[in-house]
This record gives sequence, structure tokens and C-alpha cells, in this order.
Amino acid sequence: MKKPRFIISGGGTGGHIYPAVAIANELKSRFPEAEFLFVGAKDKMEMQKVPQAGYAIKGLWILGIQRKLTLDNAMFPFKLFSSMWNSFRIIKSFKPDVVIGTGGFASGAVLKVASMLKIPTVIQEQNSYPGITNKLLAKKANKICVAYENLERFFPKDKMILTGNPVRQDLINEASKSEAISYFKLDANKKTLLVLGGSLGARRINQLIEKELDFLLSQNIQIIWQCGKLYLNDYSKYNEKENVQVVAFIDRMDLVYAAADVVISRSGASSVSELCIVGKPTIFIPSPNVAEDHQTKNAKAISDKNGAILIRESELEAQFETVFSDLISSENKQAELIQNIKKLAKPNATKDIVEEIVKLIN
Repeated sequence: MKKPRFIISGGGTGGHIYPAVAIANELKSRFPEAEFLFVGAKDKMEMQKVPQAGYAIKGLWILGIQRKLTLDNAMFPFKLFSSMWNSFRIIKSFKPDVVIGTGGFASGAVLKVASMLKIPTVIQEQNSYPGITNKLLAKKANKICVAYENLERFFPKDKMILTGNPVRQDLINEASKSEAISYFKLDANKKTLLVLGGSLGARRINQLIEKELDFLLSQNIQIIWQCGKLYLNDYSKYNEKENVQVVAFIDRMDLVYAAADVVISRSGASSVSELCIVGKPTIFIPSPNVAEDHQTKNAKAISDKNGAILIRESELEAQFETVFSDLISSENKQAELIQNIKKLAKPNATKDIVEEIVKLIN
């Protein structure tokens, strides 16, 4: 068999990049001799994150359509033509066996050109409500790997496979709580609250934690607060408080999840999938500022099955303190959420997605 060649495209946010890298790693473990090329958007985080993971990447001049009238919107037709032409050149030069897209506008151009050239394509859709790019690509894709049920209204049923979302491999093998407590220098006799706002941070969650910090500490807990690199200067002063650790970014997610007793988090697709696998009592506070309000839909898919608690940003003032104190004080409620969220986990997602890709290799 000749060396398989794969183009993988996805980016803009960690939620598109980490699944792409996880898929590449699994393909590489099966085909050590395979060749890989990532394609992303110039000036986006994939241009740093993908080379850090050990893969080559090429950048396209592409950006999504903004919701308001901007110069970028006026430039969109030119950027689209440029990205399609460059995708054509990249594909003709690299000659992939399969092209895989994990979302974002760069993946739209690459998969569109690949399907026009009759090269097999696979879409990996992370959210319970697909983005516009994947909806437009669905008809021509060979396989669509989804993380949620009931997406028939968006995608052809015969092409869909329910796989779940790829997650970091280290989360599947549970880390020990004692190692986690030692690593973060925590008090073993206190419950730990983990606050997550995504890789860049979440302004509204940071404002909430700042406002409610004295209330939270009155619950006899300790806090690991990942505020995001954009906000570290604003919130690092709270490191002076006892039982509070404010960090921009957490490298050892396996250990921080092991340390956590309760989690407050945004509900991007990767975060939701990870929390299902590690099985933590979670309060989801979705970002309302994302396309199609998909974070609320992701969180609702879990909360509707009593696997997590959903509080919308508009409800925080009225509900947060009551909801949190009820949760932190009830072992039964925590156990119930753990049991239900774990039922929704898909630990074999990456392997199952790769199985579908392998079937398409000529």
C-alpha cells in the first residue's frame, strides 16, 4: 500500500484545532509513514498551535463574514476567490487521499475544492447546531461525523455517523486526585471549584467570579480560575487571596479536572465533550455571542438529560448564588449529575472518526 496522504483543515478557535490534531495523531499511530498537511487561516491561532503539535501548515487569506458592515465584509468575495484558488494549488501539489474538515472558513474552501476534484472528504461537526460552512459542504461530503443526535434536519442521514468529538488522549486515562492536589498545592480537605472560560477567557464569567468571590469562598471551597490570557492583568491580583489561584491558561487539563469537584464553564463543543468524559458536576454558562447561539444548544443537550446545570448570562444575577450553594452542599445532586453526564461521553470518538476516514483511502 502506498503512503497515505491527508489534508486536515480547521481553525479559528481551539474548538476546531484540537479535534483536527487529535484526528491527525490517531491517523499517524495507524499509518506511521503517512504524510500530513494542515490548512488554516492566516493570522489565526492554528498557525502557531499546529506546528507546536508537530505538523506542517499552510495559511489561506480567508475570514468569516462579520455580522455588521465592515471592510472585511467588502473584501470577502476577494478572500473567497483567493482561498479557493490557493486550495486548488495546495491540493493539486499535495495529492491527498482524503481531505478532513473540522470547521472554520478555511476548511470550507479546502473541502469545497476537494469535492470538486472528486477527492473523498470527511466533515467532523462538533456542535449540536452546525455552522454555516459545514451545512453548505454537507451534500458533497462522503462522511459526516457528528457529536450529537438529531442532526438529520441539517445533514443527509445516510452520510452521518454518531461518533462524538475527539478529546485529548490524556483525559481518557483518569489522573489521580492525590497527584492533582499535590500539583496545584491544594487543601485536600476543601472542595475545589474549577472555572473555565475557554482558551481566550470569557469576560462575563470573569466578571461573575470577581463579583461573587467572597460568596464563593464563604462556601468553604478553593478556586482554580482560568481567566484567559486577555484578562490576566485584570484578575491576577486575586492570587493574593487565600484559596484562590488565577491563571491565564492550564497546560495539565488532566490534572485540573482530577482536582475539580465542581466546574463552571462555557459550553463550546470541546469543553462539553471533555466534561462528559471526566464526569464532573458542571454549571454551563454559554456564550450568547457565537454563531447560531450554538453554545446554548450544546449545554441544553446535556442539561435536558439532567447531566449539567444551564444558567444563561441573563439569568446569572437572579439564579447563580442559589444554584451554586444548592449544588456544592448536596452530594446527592453532584452524584446524579456525574452519573448522567458520563452516560453522554464518547471516549472512542477519535478512533471511530479515523475508522470512517480509513474506509475512504483508495
